[in-house]
Order: sequence, then structure tokens, then C-alpha cells
Amino acid sequence: MCLIASSSAVAAAFPPKPLISPPPPPSNDQNHKLRRFRINIFRREAIAVSFLALVPSLHQPSPAIAFSIGISGPKDWLREQKKKSSRFVLAPIDASRNTLRAAYLLLTKGDSDYGDKDLEEVQRLLRSATMDCVPQERNSFVTFQAKTGVEVCTFRLVVKNASSLLDDNDPIKLEAEASLRDLVRSFTSLNAVANDTDIQLPSSRQKVADALMDTISSLNKFEQGVMDCLEI
Repeated sequence: MCLIASSSAVAAAFPPKPLISPPPPPSNDQNHKLRRFRINIFRREAIAVSFLALVPSLHQPSPAIAFSIGISGPKDWLREQKKKSSRFVLAPIDASRNTLRAAYLLLTKGDSDYGDKDLEEVQRLLRSATMDCVPQERNSFVTFQAKTGVEVCTFRLVVKNASSLLDDNDPIKLEAEASLRDLVRSFTSLNAVANDTDIQLPSSRQKVADALMDTISSLNKFEQGVMDCLEI
């Protein structure tokens, strides 16, 4: 026998599930708090981005900023230090010039009685003035140093020091190196004349004195080249 259940019985056996009501809309106070929360997050992100953008400039100021507050690069600082110590760089040149002048006074003192001691003193002064830049006038120890690769020419060291901040092809550096070669040739010629001349003859002494003055002129030109490298 088939039983047909009534609608009321079915409803009782399977009651309908209650509907879930949506959450109530946030109040004005909640909206205000949410808006403040979002604003705070935005401000923190903006501050972080601004700080990251600022950090590189703390380590490497732009040229405009560096110029405005007087910051110079290391090369400019080294150039200024070289200028301040220029008298020490130029000291060997001045010492050589004074030695040449002493030799000139000895050659032109006017006495007719010149002996071997006078010749030896003139030659000693001329060797000293070359600052070990003429190979023929170096002593054995200096010659040994040169053969081992040590730079013994004082004038060459002066040029290297003065032009260390210049490029190899810089015209100022090239001019200083050219004046150094002229100076070495002048010293070589002067020493050859002094060694091969009978200093007891007034005319021979005058010949050596003239060559000596030419060497002083070359030395002055060399000094100017070094000063140009130092920008003084």
C-alpha cells in the first residue's frame, strides 16, 4: 500500500534552513577608523620610498651640490697638496742651479794660476749639479742601482712627481719631458767640455763658462716646465 505523505509532514521532517543575514553596514565611526588606517599605511610607504631615494645622494652628492658647498674630488685635493709642497719638488733644481753658479764663479775668479785642484773642484761641482742624470758621471753604486732598474736621475723623478696627475699625452707633461731631455744633453755636453779642456788657459775656462751658462738656461727652462705641471 502506497503512503502519500502530506506536505505538512514533509515540512516537519525536513525543516527549511534559516537564511544567513548579511552583516550590517559599518558605522560612521568604523568607516573613519578604516580610512585613518589606510592613510597611515600610505604615509609609511611614502616615507620609506623618500628615504630610499635620499640614501644614494648621501654617499655621492651631485656636482651642483658639491660645487655649492665647496666639496672637491680627490684629484683636486691632491693637486692642491702638490702646489703646497712645490718648494720641496723644486728644491733639487734650485740646488743644481746654485752648484752651477759656484762652478761659474770658480771659473771666472780672474786668477791666472789655475791648478789641478781647481780643475778637480770644478769637475766635482759639475758632477754634483747633474743629479745623477748623466750616465758617464755616475759613481759605481749609482750605476749599479740604475742597472737594477732603480730610477736614479733626480730630475726625472721630479718630473714624475710633478706630472703624476696628468695624462701621458698631456701637452704640459710632454713639454716637461722634452725639456728634461734637453737638460740632460746640455749637462752631457758641459761635462765633456770641462773634462777635455785645459782649464789653466783663460780662453778654455771661458769656453767652459759659456757652456755652463747654457746649461743654467736649460735648467731654468726645465724648472718652468715642472712649474707648469704643478700649475704654479
